[in-house]
Amino acid sequence: MVKPIAVSQTEQALIAALDKHGLAIVPDVISPDQLPALRQVFDQVMVSSDHGRAGARSPLASSSLLSELAESTIVRQLVEPILGRDAFITRALLFDKRPGANWDVTWHRDTTIAVRAKHETPGYGPWSIKAAVHHVRPPVSVLAAMLTVRLHLDECNADNGALLAVPGSHAEPDLDLAETIDAAACQSVCVCCPVPAGGSLLMRPLILHASKKAVEPSRRRVVHLEFASTPLDEPLRWSVPSATLE
Repeated sequence: MVKPIAVSQTEQALIAALDKHGLAIVPDVISPDQLPALRQVFDQVMVSSDHGRAGARSPLASSSLLSELAESTIVRQLVEPILGRDAFITRALLFDKRPGANWDVTWHRDTTIAVRAKHETPGYGPWSIKAAVHHVRPPVSVLAAMLTVRLHLDECNADNGALLAVPGSHAEPDLDLAETIDAAACQSVCVCCPVPAGGSLLMRPLILHASKKAVEPSRRRVVHLEFASTPLDEPLRWSVPSATLE
């Protein structure tokens, strides 16, 4: 099991955990008194979403509170030791595993990014469109330099669909292995990543991860934020979700 890394510990410890394991659990990121308002806003965005009850895209454009959370000092304190002060949000999602919206996620890596417009560029492809936004698989070097921050608004454990991950698998540079992932092998070496309410799971997008249906369905609300710090190859531009609030 990957041991939690407290916010009060050194930046070097956080960097070391992400380098070695590809993930780190950080408790006590969001204070308990902030959680009720965030849960309320989360639910309001989910109700208004066109993407059903299980998830929502572009939530920062729908809520100033979620946008403020994504840009807050508490989040920046997690991101900047890894990506530097120039880090920016590239994509935001909401996930809501709950009674009535309970699902399996098969073993995979996160291998696509959101961009402002489609431009055929060497090393980028295939292309897709999700929620009217162009997405593309970039070179592995782009993905390896990104960081995902998952903010948990509810307690998440093995019974209600906590993330499963294979420590160290983020170091595999061959993206084509996504087509031949051995689920049984992943299951045999994976760790469960429970996160307390108000805590965060930091992960590299290339780590192999999955999740099971909750055996005791309860709310598992997650604000999923993806960060980068370097430009893409010309003429491509990152799609920056917070820009829609300007």
